[in-house]
Amino acid sequence: MDFFEEQRKNRRTTVVLIVLFVAIDLSLGYFIDHYYLGFDIEKGSFPFATAAAITIAVGWSLISFYKGSSIVLASVNAMPVDPANEDEKTKVLMDVVREMVIASGNRMPIVYVIPSDQPNAFATGRDAEHASIAVTQGLLDKMDRSELQAVVAHEMGHIKSHDIQTMTVIAVLLGFIVLVSDWLWRTALYAPKKRGGRDNDFQGAMILMVIAFALAVVAPMVGQIIAMTVSREREYSADAASVEFTRNPLALASALEKIKQDFVPMRNATRGTAHMFIVDPLVRMAGDKEGFWADLFATHPPIDKRIARLKLTGHTVRVQGYGRR
Repeated sequence: MDFFEEQRKNRRTTVVLIVLFVAIDLSLGYFIDHYYLGFDIEKGSFPFATAAAITIAVGWSLISFYKGSSIVLASVNAMPVDPANEDEKTKVLMDVVREMVIASGNRMPIVYVIPSDQPNAFATGRDAEHASIAVTQGLLDKMDRSELQAVVAHEMGHIKSHDIQTMTVIAVLLGFIVLVSDWLWRTALYAPKKRGGRDNDFQGAMILMVIAFALAVVAPMVGQIIAMTVSREREYSADAASVEFTRNPLALASALEKIKQDFVPMRNATRGTAHMFIVDPLVRMAGDKEGFWADLFATHPPIDKRIARLKLTGHTVRVQGYGRR
């Protein structure tokens, strides 16, 4: 894998997403000023909504970049691992993470455990120097050492290629879009339809309701599709990174098979964070479906296809002589 090219691509994607978010936010502020509040910006009226939009857009973009990982980890109730913990499973986890730090060349991430029976994991952070890896209690309980190592290596691949930066920013911005669309819909629905006797107030309110409806229904869907597309492209790359770091493709294939078999919905995961996990934590077997609609709405590539590719790689590795004792 060319990790440097992946890093450059992810930096560009992150910048584009933030610029797009700011542009949408400013357009919304201008629309509210002009059509709803009745301010004529061309005549010198102060654009209150536009100014607020600028502040919110810049502030939330900075929050998503610098504090997004903290928001995501808190949303799934992840708890940091105490390195002094003498629990056997915790010790194995920390040993595995240290091994994969050496294999990947990454810095030591902060390690978290999520209180969920579903075997799953994700990585987050704005860069490799501020990265975190979170695994569920179910992953610790159900994986053997080689499988746990393969999953951690997969997340190390996301860190190495800076996927975590893009995926964390998407998660936070997507959550904000949902909040704004909900607020705007309520504002349009319950706000008075006339203000100060202006003839175009009712028309402005109706236009606002249409925009609010579009944001409430379309914007989160488009944001979700973007998140899914970004996530699907990166999962195969992270699988390849796991193979590169562990030299054991069959371990990750076995881990994915266990995750598929032991699936239980994760109650503390959300649509905004689902794309970050190694498998979709919300929808049972959604990753098994293929076709246009599955490709459009699935957060991850088909898990069976990932397993098949890993097994094929494992066969190739053995034929070439690797893995023999």
